[in-house]
Amino acid sequence: MKKIVLFLLLTFPILGVSQETDWYTSLEAAKRLALIQDKLILMVWEESTLYPEPVKVSNDRGGSIVIENMFKNEYINNLIWEHFIPVVVNESQYTELYEKIKGKHSKKYIDKFNDDSIKILDANGTIINRIVVYDNFYLNITTFVERYALSTSILKGELTNYSKQKDFYTTFRLASKYIDFGIYVNKEVRAEIIKVSSIYLDEANTYLNDTIENKQTLLQRMDLLRIKQSLVLNKPRKALRQLKRMDPSEIIEANTALVDFLYYTAYGLLKDEKNASALRSKLSLVNLKKATQIINKNF
Repeated sequence: MKKIVLFLLLTFPILGVSQETDWYTSLEAAKRLALIQDKLILMVWEESTLYPEPVKVSNDRGGSIVIENMFKNEYINNLIWEHFIPVVVNESQYTELYEKIKGKHSKKYIDKFNDDSIKILDANGTIINRIVVYDNFYLNITTFVERYALSTSILKGELTNYSKQKDFYTTFRLASKYIDFGIYVNKEVRAEIIKVSSIYLDEANTYLNDTIENKQTLLQRMDLLRIKQSLVLNKPRKALRQLKRMDPSEIIEANTALVDFLYYTAYGLLKDEKNASALRSKLSLVNLKKATQIINKNF
């Protein structure tokens, strides 16, 4: 592993944004290293680094200090390198990157792509953070790092497969794994992780055509995964409303185990033991454990 990382560091272009730490200038190189190290990418447009970016840093006494320029501070750059793969992207790459996302994302996502704020990306380049919260006009970089310093090891297999080939199955499995990932992250970032799962579900839908076997089963399963998103976000009543709108006679047999799981988890979140107990025996040990994790994480 160390040899691979060393090779990447010596091979791909980097840019000094301070005297102490060098950031990548190749997004593709950053994506490859992020995949290897199970990290997220911290990206900024190069033009935004040409001006001082003051930030707050929390201290061990419960206060904070202001650093006049995060791009010229050794402590901050070391902190970023410890938890992320940092990359500065030149505006000359804007058109190429924009063409890849044009017409595929919401206006809010595109606005985030366009602005000068810090962007947190996964190893595929998908933006995770939608907003940057400021504290009296300053970004608290300590809080920001605590929020987004996430290990993506749980996603490694799906991220790798998607990076090699983008089709319905690799995209669908990545979307599903992101929902599971949302169970384990802190509540402050959970909604953003679930939003990323929606991005991949929407993309998977674009690959779903009549040449794919069991198309109707997969369409229904995607609808059920969106209900699972509601449960991860602790919205059991919304999930139950969505489930009860489905005609039981139209539930495809291959999806019945997922439906039982969703009902059980919703009742568990509502502390409705009577309805939950009636379903418990229908769940596999894997689904029972996952349901318990969702319930416990939301209490």
